[in-house]
Amino acid sequence: MQMGRMRKGPALVLGVLGLLVWAGCDSGVSVEDPEPRTGRGATLSAVQQTEWSAARLNDMFRASGIPAVARYGLRVHTVVYETIDPQGQTTQASGALFVPVDAPEALPLLSYQHGTLTTDAEAPSEGGFEQIIGLIYASDGYVVAMPDLLGLGASPGFHPYVHAASSATAVVDMLRASVDFVRDADAALNGQLFLTGYSQGGYTAMAAHRALEADHAGEFTVTASAPMAGPYDLSGTMAETFLQPEPHPSPYYLPYLLLAYDDVYGLFADPSEMLAAPYDETIPPLFDRQTAGGTINDALPSVALDFLAPTLVEAFQADPTYPLRQRLRENDLYDWTPRAPVRLYHCAADQHVPAENSAVAFERLQQRGADVQLIDPFPEGNHGTCFAPALLASKFWFDELSTAAPAR
Repeated sequence: MQMGRMRKGPALVLGVLGLLVWAGCDSGVSVEDPEPRTGRGATLSAVQQTEWSAARLNDMFRASGIPAVARYGLRVHTVVYETIDPQGQTTQASGALFVPVDAPEALPLLSYQHGTLTTDAEAPSEGGFEQIIGLIYASDGYVVAMPDLLGLGASPGFHPYVHAASSATAVVDMLRASVDFVRDADAALNGQLFLTGYSQGGYTAMAAHRALEADHAGEFTVTASAPMAGPYDLSGTMAETFLQPEPHPSPYYLPYLLLAYDDVYGLFADPSEMLAAPYDETIPPLFDRQTAGGTINDALPSVALDFLAPTLVEAFQADPTYPLRQRLRENDLYDWTPRAPVRLYHCAADQHVPAENSAVAFERLQQRGADVQLIDPFPEGNHGTCFAPALLASKFWFDELSTAAPAR
């Protein structure tokens, strides 16, 4: 595929980052059943957002320094679909769907999972900056599903941040809605399914891969997954990171997780059991789906021990059966055996989500006999500067696998 001929190196990294800034300023899959789907994955609405010609995309790529060529124009749609919440109750979710225009061949389906978001405006269906990834992939011949996940976009409630089960169900049901949309649009899928995502999105991609193979193997066959820079070891690496008396570059990750797990599991009677004063009163209202993560960071000390409730820290450290610790263990993502190949991308200098998360996952998956690799695409890269080289390296791999698959 054309993207596979892109030049690698620092210029390319800078070009992709430039394109992300530019875009942020701009506004085996079964398809045999023709009956409208009901229940999970049923499409509630599908509205076209924008249409891009290949020429316009190529102008944008050139202006942003991206040595890529769009082979197809594409349409971007907002899809709202039925799914379930963490308690298994019916709800709705949304996402962005990118469909190439006039592709002569059947195409692979790719699901990209976004990173940590705190506002609806950042969600893929709302035109968040990660939409640019959908443009890159779809213009090169992929149908791209980008779920908002629960609690963002058109989905009600609090976002269940790094909660494995509900992250996976939102992805699976977006894939179902995407398959139906493509079929109704008289386009064709070739049976290949790729999963990827960065940061929280890497975690979500891993959770979705696990769920698809464990619970939906008769409906979907994962071709490969490329989770990038995800917090797969919540109970170990991430917990230890935040319990150190050292600054963290994104301290808001931790109250986001605590509030989300409290919403899902009912762990605490009051915010004061999670957060010390005055943060127990000032921080929860900021997770209102309108306040950016950077603003929440600015309202917090950079050392987690300075805003966590001392009783929580003491119980977490002393009691291996402490409910929060148990729930974190339940949401770790390395005790399973993928059938499809997995490449974990993570840069060694990542301080937001330490690379030990991927090292732990790699070792455990490898011990279980998985076809897994751990790749550092840019060793000096931090969480931000690792994004572009990881994205490009994973796409080159997918391009190598997505060749001449038969149409179904």
